[in-house]
Amino acid sequence: MTSQQLPVVVIGAGPIGLAAAAHLIEQDIEPLVLEAGPVAGAAVREWSHVKLFSPWGEVIDPAAEKLLAPTGWTRPDAATYPSGGDWAEQYLQPLADALGERVRLAATVTGVSRAGRDRVVDADREAQPYVVHLRYADGREERVTARAVIDASGTWSTPGPAGGSGLPALGEKTAADRITYRVPDLKDPAVRARYAGKRTAVIGSGASAFTALAHLADLAKTNEGVGTKAVWILRRGISGSTFGGGEADQLPARGALGLAAKAAVDGGHADAVTGFRTDAIEQDTDGRPVLVSENGRRLDPVDEVIALTGFRPDLSFLSELRLGLDERLQAPVALAPLIDPNVHSCGTVYPHGHRELSHPEKGVYLVGMKSYGRAPTFLAMTGYEQVRSVAAAIAGDLESADRVELTLPETGVCGGAGLFDTAESDPTTDAGCCAPTPEPTRLGTPAPTPAPAPAPSRAAVAQAPSGGCCSS
Repeated sequence: MTSQQLPVVVIGAGPIGLAAAAHLIEQDIEPLVLEAGPVAGAAVREWSHVKLFSPWGEVIDPAAEKLLAPTGWTRPDAATYPSGGDWAEQYLQPLADALGERVRLAATVTGVSRAGRDRVVDADREAQPYVVHLRYADGREERVTARAVIDASGTWSTPGPAGGSGLPALGEKTAADRITYRVPDLKDPAVRARYAGKRTAVIGSGASAFTALAHLADLAKTNEGVGTKAVWILRRGISGSTFGGGEADQLPARGALGLAAKAAVDGGHADAVTGFRTDAIEQDTDGRPVLVSENGRRLDPVDEVIALTGFRPDLSFLSELRLGLDERLQAPVALAPLIDPNVHSCGTVYPHGHRELSHPEKGVYLVGMKSYGRAPTFLAMTGYEQVRSVAAAIAGDLESADRVELTLPETGVCGGAGLFDTAESDPTTDAGCCAPTPEPTRLGTPAPTPAPAPAPSRAAVAQAPSGGCCSS
């Protein structure tokens, strides 16, 4: 079998991985999708209770829809907003079913390499196919040979720690039974009982933290939730952009999510602690977590901790490949400057495709949330366009692969210094994408409303709750 006859291995049967398979089929290339979970969309199902902030009309990949059309699949109402569970059951599962045996479940990729070549060997390297090592849930192992590898495994399995240094805080592992790294499902009676009437620290400043704050505030308003209180831990200070773009956000549900978090604070259901980077998690005499900052500041004990500090890519199974990754974000070198949150905090992402996603190892692509490394602002429409371009490049249609057009809706706020509590960028000198940054505001007072930005030419899609996906 020649290398051109080999399949393209796609790692991950989530929204972007399944879309990649659909685009490969459009290019007459056989995909093989490997999913570590027991079902398609396994990661999405873990946040099935969280609602996307884009409607159905914006979360379905065009190539995937074409693949679904002959199966009798019914497209959901384009104007309604699905939850993660809806997305998985009504779209991802039917898509996986349409792909049939091209999708293998409970198949964990443990390594990828060139056949007979570790990462050191140059000789005849590019002529060798890829070998993907698998381990199935029953313990069986297998090697699959591929012409190219598309890693769409995402970052869901590797959340960031509560510790402000990027490493777990001292005592974080000891307090593991009191900490969760996901937005809790407060509709589940057992989970609801865990937080009802309790004092909970929420660490993080993105959409997932907004969602948790809003859900806890809703719980506090119920009879069973009397006494529920959130302590919102922010590593940076407070400004007008803290709660997102509000009414200026071109995805209205995303803007509403930030406003719901602000309402939780204004309503007294959450107290904000700013400039606090967790260094240690101690315990009081009752075993309740006590957060301690890097400068020794100690907070009052809490009952629970929800750490929502972003995600990071698992690169361990790619260690024998020659990847070109940015030293900060762990994203492809050419893509990193376009998404770096140190200097870029807008919703707009410059169009990019196979060239920005390429590596020294030709034929390997990290796509979807995995391509963003540690950057928090990935939107799923970006991933759909990525895999369209990558599939065309693998097929040799560089004209189509290079024709990348993508306009994403802005958040309504701009500025660099997105990761620290330094001043926002000066709107008169910033080369950002959006309206001027609002003036700083104190918590508990109305935030100034920026002027609405013009509507984008194409709507964006939200993906996973790792940096801007969902609404309450």
